Amino acid sequence: MNVCVLGLWHLGSVTAAGLAALGHRVVGLDFDDARVANLSKGVAPIFEPGLEELIKRGLSSGNLRFSSTTDDTKDVDVLWVTYDTPVDDDDNADADFVMAQIEEVLLEMRTEALVLVSSQLPVGSVRRLEQTATLNCGARQLRAAYCPENLRLGNAVSDFLHPSRIVVGVRSDRDKELLHGLLSSITESLEWMSVESAEMTKHAINAFFATSIAFANEIASICESVGADAKEVERGLKTESRIGPRAYLSPGAAFAGGTLARDIGFLNRTARVGGMVTPLLSSVLPSNDTHKLWVKRKLRALFADLSRARVAVWGLTYKPGTDTLRRSASVELCDWMIREGAKVHVHDPMVKNLPDHWCGAVERYDDPIAAVQGVDALVMATEWPVYRSISTEQLLQGSDRLVVLDANRFLPKLAPLEGRLRYFAVGMPSKDP
Repeated sequence: MNVCVLGLWHLGSVTAAGLAALGHRVVGLDFDDARVANLSKGVAPIFEPGLEELIKRGLSSGNLRFSSTTDDTKDVDVLWVTYDTPVDDDDNADADFVMAQIEEVLLEMRTEALVLVSSQLPVGSVRRLEQTATLNCGARQLRAAYCPENLRLGNAVSDFLHPSRIVVGVRSDRDKELLHGLLSSITESLEWMSVESAEMTKHAINAFFATSIAFANEIASICESVGADAKEVERGLKTESRIGPRAYLSPGAAFAGGTLARDIGFLNRTARVGGMVTPLLSSVLPSNDTHKLWVKRKLRALFADLSRARVAVWGLTYKPGTDTLRRSASVELCDWMIREGAKVHVHDPMVKNLPDHWCGAVERYDDPIAAVQGVDALVMATEWPVYRSISTEQLLQGSDRLVVLDANRFLPKLAPLEGRLRYFAVGMPSKDP
């Protein structure tokens, strides 16, 4: 099938390379000339395990090419919209940006291709696109469908090629037949529904995850104050048959990155426009924002004057398996510690260049143990596997005493040593701060 993938950052580059690997003829379209030039050389816009190899394979096979001009939308069967919807610092999504890119292509497109939207947009966006196309783009009736993305940074190639299922919202049997021909090459587990139901499904999934995280962390906060262990409580919850072992209920760090917050925001705004009251959904982001302060609260309680403290941070990226610092909770924490006057040491196996505004304020180390030498506290931020191989003895080589803040209990084997190492995690009972 001939497919044009529109928008070539994380979601788009994985989608384009994945479709090409499955034998489809794919043109990746983006109006960023530099990004297109790099992709044409096999250079991915973001680190993702296995992605560059997949891109190069597609280029060499002839199934994949990249372009920055709408001339290359001729004769495509499907225009697959894969822009990563921009989000500002307050988790407000710029859906208008994505809509504008789609409209620009529709004005030039000389084919009745089906527009398949996977960008994270508020429910009702496909309907709005159909109406706009009729008014501004000369389309009598735009054929549009919605397929929510479900790619995790660091595991995106596998997520795309081996999904547990794909949700698809369509308007007609004709569109269903066309998309079955495309998507069944990925998986036969296709969940068909209306376009609006598919849009809402994405919101509901992310809202459920966000609510579950906020719930688990509120329970964990109470556990800390009463001497209960939140991990034991988690085990008790998951052995309840009405909840189950795979429930999203692990105490740990607050959610970050914008994805979950974006969908909570979409739902809250939709509810307000409709005059509805949603007390549960409206409380999720405030709860999560409060929990984001966990590390800061611990540091303030442990060190009376942070300007005299030396703190090491392991991991800077948004999550392991990627090289992006965009919306990273670790970066936000470092920014705060810099403002507080702390001396900050950092290590990350993927990040070689620090943010410009950290110049002179943060010291980067190539070795994680070296980063901890002489510090007062270690914050376990981004959970790269390399950190699990480091022992308590190695940590204490250059420190008389050390505080370890490990929100998710990623380093559970670290043994507290009386007078030398104190270990704190979310929901862990402790008489200390």
